Amino acid sequence: VIVTRGYDCSFFISLQDCEVQRRIEREVRIREGASKLLAACSQRDQALEASKTLLTSNSRILALMTQLQRMKEAQAMQRAERRSSDGGSVDERLPCTGKIAISDIRIPLMWKDSEYFKNKGELHQCAVFCLLQVGTEIHDTDLVIVDRTLTDICFVEPVIFTDVPPGFDLRVELYSCCVEGEFSMGFSTRRLSRLGSASSKKFMASLETAASCSSHSSGTRSGESSPRGESPVLLPVLSVRGPKYHLLAQTSLTLCHIQNSFRTHDLTISDTEESSFWLPLYGNVCCRLVAQPLCMTQVVMCGKLRIRVCKS
Repeated sequence: VIVTRGYDCSFFISLQDCEVQRRIEREVRIREGASKLLAACSQRDQALEASKTLLTSNSRILALMTQLQRMKEAQAMQRAERRSSDGGSVDERLPCTGKIAISDIRIPLMWKDSEYFKNKGELHQCAVFCLLQVGTEIHDTDLVIVDRTLTDICFVEPVIFTDVPPGFDLRVELYSCCVEGEFSMGFSTRRLSRLGSASSKKFMASLETAASCSSHSSGTRSGESSPRGESPVLLPVLSVRGPKYHLLAQTSLTLCHIQNSFRTHDLTISDTEESSFWLPLYGNVCCRLVAQPLCMTQVVMCGKLRIRVCKS
């Protein structure tokens, strides 16, 4: 356990407040860069990655703004409690935080017999990825192109969250985008199963460059702090032509789902077969979710231990 004694936390809250604002400013710059790249994309894989980055940045900005508001409220409550308290110190014991890791995410598909076995009908393809969120920490998986030749949507790479409280809520959201239509030109069939890591690295390098240029040219707009140190103004996302991702399914995992073995969880499907981005999900997600408390890896107390022998 971590033992905290009564002291003024306003200084630490102020530092956290500045850090959250810096993170918001960075995500706003990334969002502006992604919007510009999406408007200029001519290749389908670039457009899909840019749209994915745009959605991820928007999710992070929303989570950080919510966290910032909660910190402001906590600061106000602390000031009110200080005025009404008698000045006595209070000992508060809190459970330690830890790390959680989710890996081997597999989402089974349930194609019709005519589609999978007889290979009939139009080949329906969707680009999908998972958004994983615990508090303000948000990670996205690789992008996977799904059609009737696949029986499972797989994201094997582990995603690790740090400094997670025991009452965490891990949200797993599956987003899908129909890749047919206006972006159906010139896409090599060898790259349909998974977008290459080299392409993703080139795209992220371009995105960082665009975000850096945006931060230098925007002055005190959405990417910069105001002179008074207020939260940045969030400009609306530019309406650009390109692929759009939609929430297809989601689930929430908590401490009770922690287990060393592979486990199946229920999915809540958000749309119907009439949607262009729909995929025949079986209704489950399989994954491995593990946790490690911080007290197992960090020294809580050290020193000499003296043993008294009681003589009877």
